[in-house]
Amino acid sequence: MFKILIAAGKTAGQNLAQTLAGAGYEPVAAEDGGRALAVLTQRYIDLAVVDLGRAGGFALLARLRQAGFTLPVLALAGHADCCRALRGGADDCMAPPAGPEEREELLLRTAALLRRAQAASSRRLAVGGTTLRCDDHSVTAGGVQVVLPRKEFLLLYKLLSCPGKTFTRRQLMDEIWDMDTDSDEHTVNVHINRLRSRFRHNPDFAILTVRGLGYRAVRL
Repeated sequence: MFKILIAAGKTAGQNLAQTLAGAGYEPVAAEDGGRALAVLTQRYIDLAVVDLGRAGGFALLARLRQAGFTLPVLALAGHADCCRALRGGADDCMAPPAGPEEREELLLRTAALLRRAQAASSRRLAVGGTTLRCDDHSVTAGGVQVVLPRKEFLLLYKLLSCPGKTFTRRQLMDEIWDMDTDSDEHTVNVHINRLRSRFRHNPDFAILTVRGLGYRAVRL
């Protein structure tokens, strides 16, 4: 069930929550900006609906993006403010829903934003505060981004995609290196040692040796 943060006044928030819950979403209410930010740091939220007509709405939108939150944001604002909202980091904008047609529009826009976010996240893997991005083979942790050589990235991505699962060196060779490669299984050891060296201080994961078998990653 998708979790939708609703940053709106009490009455508007209740109406939005009722609409979203009726469509199968899990609404999470936050009546002020401080509460909204607290929710985002405490639990995973798929999308935020931010009413920009309330006091502090634009400030909250700015704080979300300045703090590095990348979740999709559907802004509720009058037509004159939608351009400002989109420039400020909103992913979409519409007038606050007042009737059945507007509520249906809200649900359609919400579904579209979630589909777009899912498509993007399929190219991304998050492990705690560490994010791996397939598009550029980068790993970001603690605000620092490093770009890995292709095979190092694929090896790390494979291990972290299945935490706790042991992969033999041969399995890793067959999947990440060409089947007819001249490299031997010692190549896997070399790449694992490089990854361990790069991420020895990473608080989110560790790569363990399973004696006589191969390697597995664990989330810390």
